[in-house]
Amino acid sequence: MAKEVFLGPDGIVHGIRPGTVVADASTISPSESRRIGEALKAKGAEFLDAPCTGSTPGAEGGTLTFMIGGDREVFEKAKPYLEPMGKRLYYCGGPGMGLQAKLSQNLILSNILMAFNEGMVLATKGGVDPQLMLDILDNSAAKSGLISYKAPFVFRRDFKPNFSTKWMDKDVGLILESGKELGVPLLLTGLTRQLFQTAIAAGHGEDDMCSTIKVLEKSAGVEVKSR
Repeated sequence: MAKEVFLGPDGIVHGIRPGTVVADASTISPSESRRIGEALKAKGAEFLDAPCTGSTPGAEGGTLTFMIGGDREVFEKAKPYLEPMGKRLYYCGGPGMGLQAKLSQNLILSNILMAFNEGMVLATKGGVDPQLMLDILDNSAAKSGLISYKAPFVFRRDFKPNFSTKWMDKDVGLILESGKELGVPLLLTGLTRQLFQTAIAAGHGEDDMCSTIKVLEKSAGVEVKSR
């Protein structure tokens, strides 16, 4: 989609003015982003990869976190336009580096989500109250901002999308592509991708990514919910 928007037959590259600064907040592969940046640079424009995290609440509240790649001087020029949308702006380095940071963050996030799914289903099946289990996690070395935020949605069976299963699945695919390009084995993440694919096949693609727990719940014959 980003490639079409920038470089397609009706893409931005065909009418962009020299000196224009473009910041792309979509999550695509670092290599594709670099190709887009090079095409825009040939037209005299400046390009930043500026993926963000924070989901729907962050976008609505102006509290997103941006990870920026590109020329530092261009970043400083664009900073005032990004600040109303994000509480934290991290300059990560040259072209594609913002995306490399974003994909690395989503690698950790997606694997934590799957560990949460397994742990909570196991605890619930074994008779431990889910809320008690969450309190234990929140007061242990296993504490996670993701778990603390997502668990209440799971407990009340609220799977309206803040960040959907299909979009995280797309990002995990990009993570695996990056690992292949860089020669980094991503064994756990490969399994996580299959779990996201299973959830999509089960009809949860449009639901929030925390709905992936339903796949394991179905296999175990239990629901992780408030008592």
